[in-house]
Amino acid sequence: KNSSTVDFIKQWQQKASKDLLVVERLTESEIIAASAVCFHCQQAVEKLLKAFLIANDVDVRKTHNIEFLLSECSDIDKDFTDIDPKELSDFGVDARYPGDMYIPDEKETLEYKKLAQEIKELVDNKIDKILKTI
Repeated sequence: KNSSTVDFIKQWQQKASKDLLVVERLTESEIIAASAVCFHCQQAVEKLLKAFLIANDVDVRKTHNIEFLLSECSDIDKDFTDIDPKELSDFGVDARYPGDMYIPDEKETLEYKKLAQEIKELVDNKIDKILKTI
């Protein structure tokens, strides 16, 4: 991997971290804007999974589908196999617009926050190992 690929991977990770920073702020003392929290959880997970795929030399398709990205990651590493994304994909791009938007409750919102944080830890550790070998 050349330095521009490494920089690109790190940029994906940094963008995901910013999404999770928003999640932290919106859940600090009470949950503010639950659907926005879940949107940023979805965005963080999408970016992290794409960073992992890029780190493994996989061409990333333009998709917001977390299940698809998880299955691509599972093909490379079985640690991704048992991750249950629940309905996380539903909070992606389509959720930015009014209409049939689902508003998650507090318990669900915190589950998505935890899921996003766990995926961040998993992906960051795996990417660190990959980048150490180059």
